[in-house]
Amino acid sequence: MAKQLRRQILIAPAAAALASASASVMGQAAPSFRIGALNPITGAGSPYGPGMQRAILLAAEEINAAGGAGGRRLEVVAEDTQTRPDAAVLAAKKLIDVNKVQAVLGTWASGVTLAVMPLTDQADLIQMNVSGAPAISTLDKKDLVWRFQATNDRFGAAFCEIALKRGFKRPATMAFNNASGIGNTEGFRKAWEKRGGKVVANIVYEPNRPSYRSELQKVLAEKPDVIVTGSYLPDTTIILREWFQSGEKTAWIIPGWAANPDLVKALGAEVCEGIVSVDTVSAENGPAFKHFDAMYNKAVGRSALTNVYAPMAYDMAISLALAMEAAGPGATVVQINAKIREVSNPGGTPVSTFAEGKAKLAAKQKINYEGASSKLDFDQYGDVSPDFGVFVIEKGQLVRRDIVVIPADYRP
Repeated sequence: MAKQLRRQILIAPAAAALASASASVMGQAAPSFRIGALNPITGAGSPYGPGMQRAILLAAEEINAAGGAGGRRLEVVAEDTQTRPDAAVLAAKKLIDVNKVQAVLGTWASGVTLAVMPLTDQADLIQMNVSGAPAISTLDKKDLVWRFQATNDRFGAAFCEIALKRGFKRPATMAFNNASGIGNTEGFRKAWEKRGGKVVANIVYEPNRPSYRSELQKVLAEKPDVIVTGSYLPDTTIILREWFQSGEKTAWIIPGWAANPDLVKALGAEVCEGIVSVDTVSAENGPAFKHFDAMYNKAVGRSALTNVYAPMAYDMAISLALAMEAAGPGATVVQINAKIREVSNPGGTPVSTFAEGKAKLAAKQKINYEGASSKLDFDQYGDVSPDFGVFVIEKGQLVRRDIVVIPADYRP
């Protein structure tokens, strides 16, 4: 009961924003298109979920203010995945069966997305996510799933490029036992071996353990010069604390959702000094990001640069709305889905806002929405390829040191 109450309290602010975003919908005869914002408000993804939810609501407000999309106005219903597949499934069932949503946006963590996909697939709904597992691409048999984050294979390739550039010779890996964690380290292993290297140790560990000392000792026994992880914040915190206590010397390359300011707060600057944090970066020099950043900053009091997933969530709603506009009034979900590549991929006039794209479409022009998160050039699997930022923790601060670009057609 306490957990349920906490969840309701955390979602309450979003419900207030939802009332604002959809008030005009309820007061008019115009039909609505209902979106489920299914984000990690609690759990391991909680540093990002509230911002993602707010980004979807901001997009809905913007779209509705421009007269809606395809003759319809957007209505957003928000639910919390708790960053748990079981909780996400229950929330998705409610969105689909009770709220009658036509698209589910913003799942974070591959285990969550993989658990929700069979439900959205069976209901023929659009599903948009920020998860990395390669299986998401191959299991999407109806082409209804759209990924706004880089795949784990591309993350692994970025880790490989960073390790090579820094001169490491004896990498080891440690992965959280789920699709995303293993996907990251396997992506690195495949890219490293493709370059002729060898991974000296490859450990998969179980979640929710009070200690990972035995797994860490197995890795350190192989004398790696760098450890690459597929991990989350809670387990990374434990592993690094135990590593520091061991006195062993090795470098670390860690995904940005685990090696973030909260990690420094938990462990202190001394423990985290020199850790390499890798995450995708937004299209921060583009007009779409600048447009979104101004709205986000006004709404939450900080830049969108503090939450790389917020621009992705915003782009989900804008891409969907432009596809609705291209499909026209009365279009089915399948017809709308078929327009997503058409409004986002190269071949049309670049646009950076919904209003701009809507005007071009009304003038019978082809468009190419270049998003706040990336160019959004969707491949045959519905995947995109954002650039990667390489950050180093120095004196308690994450300092960007490099950008790594992995080609859109990269395959391990």
